[in-house]
Amino acid sequence: MSEFINNSKIREAQLKQLIRDIHKGLPLEEAKIKFKHDFGSITTEEIVALEQSLIADGMAVTEVMRLCDVHAAVFDGSIEDIHKKKELTDIPGHPAKIFKDENNRLEKLIKEELEPYLDKTDNMSQLMLRVGIERLMQITNHYARKEYLFFPGLEKKGINSIPQVMWGVDDEIREMIKSLHTRLGASEANLMEISQSIKVTLTKVKDMIVKENNILLPKLVETLSFYDWIQADKGSADIGYFLEKPQETWAKEDADSNIKPVQPKAVFDEVKFDAGALNPVELNSLLNTLPFDMTFVDKDGNVKYFTQGKERIFSRPLTIIGRHVSMCHPPKSVHIVEAIVESFRSGKKDHEDFWINMGPMFVYIRYFAVRDKNANYLGTLEVTQNIKPIRELEGEKRLVSE
Repeated sequence: MSEFINNSKIREAQLKQLIRDIHKGLPLEEAKIKFKHDFGSITTEEIVALEQSLIADGMAVTEVMRLCDVHAAVFDGSIEDIHKKKELTDIPGHPAKIFKDENNRLEKLIKEELEPYLDKTDNMSQLMLRVGIERLMQITNHYARKEYLFFPGLEKKGINSIPQVMWGVDDEIREMIKSLHTRLGASEANLMEISQSIKVTLTKVKDMIVKENNILLPKLVETLSFYDWIQADKGSADIGYFLEKPQETWAKEDADSNIKPVQPKAVFDEVKFDAGALNPVELNSLLNTLPFDMTFVDKDGNVKYFTQGKERIFSRPLTIIGRHVSMCHPPKSVHIVEAIVESFRSGKKDHEDFWINMGPMFVYIRYFAVRDKNANYLGTLEVTQNIKPIRELEGEKRLVSE
């Protein structure tokens, strides 16, 4: 081990140079040999710091995302602390164990339900591949829990590279799987071409499994507090799981008995408005009864509030409270969100509207600048509603339904 580079500053500089060399075209096998010779192994902490440093140096997040796949190939098997602090992944029902178990389930699905039917052109293989891809599409739940329940805990500690890079790659995987599902459903699908695309997609999925198990999970175990895990546990069911709902529960009543939800003030402590007043219970219930979702981002860009109605369009776990709005969206759409907020802050605009088809829904998404009576910018309000039933209205309705 004496020939390995051990000085921390020199190691970081040399590791960054190796990544830059790969970026410039250094063949992967040569990179692996050089890494083994010069470094021998690497810690999770070094990988996180390396990505943070590359972004700080000006490398685009999208480029770090691309190199992320290279990291998995070069560093896999060389991460020296992957066996430390794994106790949480052994606790039945714990979010960390559920996440690790889902990765095992992912690997099993790939091996048993997809790979045996690749490079075949018969109708049965096409059917089996389509079924397998449909099941693989539930990976969106796995990734969403990671993005909305795990990443906030890292961001609170200033660890932004993992969320930024992984979320971008997650989005790429989701789009690739969605495209495969559409292509396999076509009447004249070219199975040989689709098989090649499936192989590329599965490689990306398997690389992400390596990164989640060897980089993300150890970092989560090291960083997240007991309260962070409680929040993640409570928000998991709303988002969903990959293929199977966990049989065990972790956050039992006695586990979080010392963590009490914030209770509203006494009912006589009313909030006064320009027209009337409501006590906290009335106000909270009224807002949650509205037939649309509302989310408020304060003037500093932090999520401060969202309604919790019965029919939710997008998942809004409690972990996003206090999270910066730029970290609540995939990297590819962050610039749009930031542009909207900046146009409101500058006074250039007061609102922006979007509408999208989302499964059986036609979703109307509206953004409004919130200002006080002196036109000072206070934040941004997002209002989201499924307006398909409204668009389908015809004639008149003047009588009460029975």
